Amino acid sequence: MKCMKLRSKSLWFLAVCIMGLGTSALMAQSATPSKPATASFAANPSRMDLFAGYSFLAPHGNVNGNSYSKVTAGAIGSGAYYFNKFLGGEVSADFHPNGSNDGFTTLGIGPIVRLPKDRLTPFAHFLVEGSRVGGPNVSTTSGGATVNRVNPYTWGLSLTAGGGLDYLLPIFNNHLSWRILQADYQYMHANFGTPNGVIEGGTANIHAAQLSTGLVYHMGSILPPPPVTDGCSASPAEVYAGDLVSITCNALNLNPKKASKTVYTWSATGAKVSGNKPTTNVDTRNLDPGTYTVTNHVTQGNKAGESADGNATFTVKPFQPPTVVCSAHPAAVQPGDTATITAQGVSPQNRPLTYSYSASSGQISGTSSTVTLNTSGVAPGVIAVTCNVADDKGQITAANTSLTVNEPPPPPAPRTEALCTINFDRDQRSPTRVDNEAMPCLDDVALNLERNADAKAVLVGSSAPTEMKATRLATQRAVNAEQYLVTEKGIDPSRIDVRTSKAGTRSVMNYMVPSGASFDSDEPGTVEVDTATVKAQRDAYGRARSAQTQKRSVNRP
Repeated sequence: MKCMKLRSKSLWFLAVCIMGLGTSALMAQSATPSKPATASFAANPSRMDLFAGYSFLAPHGNVNGNSYSKVTAGAIGSGAYYFNKFLGGEVSADFHPNGSNDGFTTLGIGPIVRLPKDRLTPFAHFLVEGSRVGGPNVSTTSGGATVNRVNPYTWGLSLTAGGGLDYLLPIFNNHLSWRILQADYQYMHANFGTPNGVIEGGTANIHAAQLSTGLVYHMGSILPPPPVTDGCSASPAEVYAGDLVSITCNALNLNPKKASKTVYTWSATGAKVSGNKPTTNVDTRNLDPGTYTVTNHVTQGNKAGESADGNATFTVKPFQPPTVVCSAHPAAVQPGDTATITAQGVSPQNRPLTYSYSASSGQISGTSSTVTLNTSGVAPGVIAVTCNVADDKGQITAANTSLTVNEPPPPPAPRTEALCTINFDRDQRSPTRVDNEAMPCLDDVALNLERNADAKAVLVGSSAPTEMKATRLATQRAVNAEQYLVTEKGIDPSRIDVRTSKAGTRSVMNYMVPSGASFDSDEPGTVEVDTATVKAQRDAYGRARSAQTQKRSVNRP
């Protein structure tokens, strides 16, 4: 009983809300005089409608003698697209999940018909739907225990037919309506299957009445907007060549929602014109006397009525331009040299002249009748030069000349560079060890390799004719020097070649070979050492002993 009272109060509250909204809308209509927009909506209604609001459902039917109950708290939403003023298609969804012993959800699609008149628009629709039905759920007491038997939610077929009435509110620029009432008849079918200990089971054939109210938002319009028009004018209408002509076009009936898609393009007969705005300037400097037409094309899309053309004409009056002769001296220069460009301009009307220049390469300095062309950084070839002379009316005449930049002499071929020599005469007990006095030379070799990333070092070892195993000693000296560069200076071994020669001295000669140079051509007579077979000594380099210490070592008994 308490639930029944609460539902009755909810229904009364809904009715009061509907009456209040209706009264407010009618008062607003009576207080607001008739507007052209109302008639415009009747003649040109919306293309799409979105509806959302409250819904009440009163189902009639039972399963195994258990009846469904009405659902006072529900929601509904729909979207309609109209193919013309009257007929459209609709998708709809309503939700009534919180009945006392049941719940319903439907999703449907179907046709909709409307009849827009003034501010009131009646409509009717028919929907084929899928319905999600749950219940009725039953609680029984047996032997002092409560047994709950339910019909879980299951999907079935549903049909809806009905209609309603929309009132166009005098706010939001005729985009919002109040759906005073939508009344629908619904038929729902659900099969809950075979009964068991928990599931009630059975088949439901439900006949339901549904009442709804809410707000409708209108979008678009059925009739196309008025076509775009474009009108243009030239200011001034008569000019001398070189004067500025401004063309302004005024496009009407543009859609403000497509402002970002509005495109202006310009064209002209015999004149240069460009730009993408409603106003452009025409370059008349080189125009012959006569009448010229400028055309503006404005568009917001590819549909009919979204584009238009506008024309404007102007006249160029005769005026004699100046003449100019252009020359270069000298006619041929070496790369980096300068040349003098001379422009001899004459105005038939003795008007003041100004000069300007352009070149295909190089740098021009000066603005008088004589300027300088600098060819620094210019590749050998022909430089085209244009001399321009203009009078105070903006008339410009141009003349051309050219000069040649000769080919520079080829650079010398890279050659092997001798850096320094290490002497091994100081330490007779260790005749192949690199001592401290030799290290500045090797440090210089490393520094040169760091400065010349694409160069290589060649270390050529040699021995005295009186030394036994002379070839082995020459090889070991060069390998020990290489070991110092790799270990102490971090030089990549791939950048060092080890060789021997018959120079006849206890030494290692160090060379730097730039990229492109040939060591064998520059320093013939050396033999390449396979460093994979000859390893650096354990004490490959260290401090040199003094001569006195060496003498004691030699004379030691």
